[in-house]
Parts: sequence; C-alpha cells; structure tokens
Amino acid sequence: MLSPATLRRRYMDETVRLRGGARVRIVERPGIWMAPDERRALVDDLQRVVRAAVPAGSLDYGAASGDPERLAGSVLTVVYAPGDDRPIAFNALAFLDCELHGRPIDVLHLGLVMIDPGARASGLSGVLYGLTCFLLFARRQLRPLWVSNVTQVPAVFGMVSESFETVYPTCDPADRQSFAHLQLARQIMARHRHVFGVGADAELDEERGIIRNAYTGGSDNLKKRFADAPKHRHEQHNAWCERMLDYGRGDDVLQLGQFTLRAARSYYTRSARALSPGALALSFATRALESLVAPVVQWLDARHSMGALRPALPILRSPHRRRTHG
Repeated sequence: MLSPATLRRRYMDETVRLRGGARVRIVERPGIWMAPDERRALVDDLQRVVRAAVPAGSLDYGAASGDPERLAGSVLTVVYAPGDDRPIAFNALAFLDCELHGRPIDVLHLGLVMIDPGARASGLSGVLYGLTCFLLFARRQLRPLWVSNVTQVPAVFGMVSESFETVYPTCDPADRQSFAHLQLARQIMARHRHVFGVGADAELDEERGIIRNAYTGGSDNLKKRFADAPKHRHEQHNAWCERMLDYGRGDDVLQLGQFTLRAARSYYTRSARALSPGALALSFATRALESLVAPVVQWLDARHSMGALRPALPILRSPHRRRTHG
C-alpha cells in the first residue's frame, strides 16, 4: 500500500503562470491521492465556474459532480484570475481505458471546458485544451497520445481539428476514418459515455462520427442552439457543424486524433502569446526528464524489486572481508 506522500509525488500537480498574471493549476487523478478536504475545495472551484457559465447553474456529471471515482480518472486544468485568485475557467479531462491492436491504451478525453463569461475573450481555450496535453506528452516520453472530443460547439470542433494530428471527423472531405478511429469510437460509446454526459438512448452514426440525441445523460443544461454556440474564426468549421449536426435534436460530434511531436511543436509556437516560452520549455523539459531519467535511476538501484522485470538483489559481502569479533 503506497503512502499518501508517495501517491502525491507520482501524479502531476503543476502550476503555471500566464503572461497576464493568471494562474493555471493542472491536477492529475486527484481522486486517488488528494485529501478529502483538498478535493472538496477543488470541486468547489469547478462549481463556481459552472454557476457563472451555465444559466441553470448546475452540472451533475463527470469530475464536476465531485464523485471520487470520476476524479480518480480525471486531469483537471483550472485557471485562477490574477489579483483575487478567483476560479474563472476549467477543463475536466478524463482518461478512458480502451484497447487498440490488442493492447490496452489510455485515450485522453478533452472533456468539459467552461469559462466564466467575463473571461471568454482572454484566449484561454488554447491553454485549457493544449497545456495539459503538452505536459502529459512530455511525461509519456514523447509517445503519441490519443485524444477524444465530444462537442456541438463550432469553435471547439475547429480548434481540435487544427491542433491535433490525424483527427476524424473534420470539415475537410479529404480526411478519412481509419480502423483505429472506428474501434476507439465504438469502445468509447460502449463503455465511457457517462464521462461526457451522454445517455443510453443516444446513438452513434459511425460513418460520420456524430452522436444523435446526445443531451440526456447529465449534460442536459449544456444543449445549445446553433445561433448561441461560439463560432470558430474559420467559417468552414461553422458551416460543417450547421450542416451536419441537428441542434434541435441535440447532436454532438465525436472526434478522435493524436497529440504528436508535430502537434507539440505547433502548440509551443502558438502559446507564446499566453505563456512565457521559457517557462513552458522548462516545464516540458522537467516532465520529459522525469519520464526518461527516473526509470534509468530506478533500474540501477538493485535494492528494490521491479516486479516481473527484476527481483531485488541481495547485498553481497566481499569474500575477502573478514569478520571481526569483539
């Protein structure tokens, strides 16, 4: 049984400052290691943003519900305002356990993003979606990270299409659905729809990547008309959503893509306006070194077992050393 201190060190609890003075906190799997009072305070911060952003003022699914089981599989990115440190935005990402080519993988669901209406012109979307992926990618030793996204918001649909690699669906008719896209979409709908508040009566149009009647499983208050949904600066994304989604019925698009080295390089370039490039590079390098150096150091320490890979080795005495009595 690992101690709370050991668990706390194992998972990410990172704070990054934005250029304008806002503070971003990224907390990985708080339901596993965080003390109950800390967890309640963190969920209270999420609900403060919900009350400001949602007309109905409530949200009862996923990490925002405060369910420890949901928090155990989540990564929370919370932005606090400069000056009064008031929570003004969050993204509740979730790890979805799936299988691809016969191997278990984690898909990072980009999750629910909420921004206080007073902070919506602050350019926080890129921070909320990209920064956590950027640091997790470093922690994974720069291996491609599968991501999923469920939305009816054209601005988010377009941002995901442009920020990640091998995304499907997008507004580009040349993009094709691969076997991996289809298999992951089926698994997510079969096992993880509760993560994004989609009820059992929702259906997936597999060919187009669209979830029909998506707002009956806890996300009811998030359903929007097309006229009210935030638009992307590139009109083709808006036109695709208006044409392909039935907003009256409550459709969502289910996108799947990957965060790769190319996506990381692009994010680093784009984020310079919001984040200090030096601070961002330092955070990335720290996470990458932790993932690369720590396993080597642990392997060289023969005093501790590494499970099936290697037992703990006994410390042998030198055959030339004499025992002394007395």
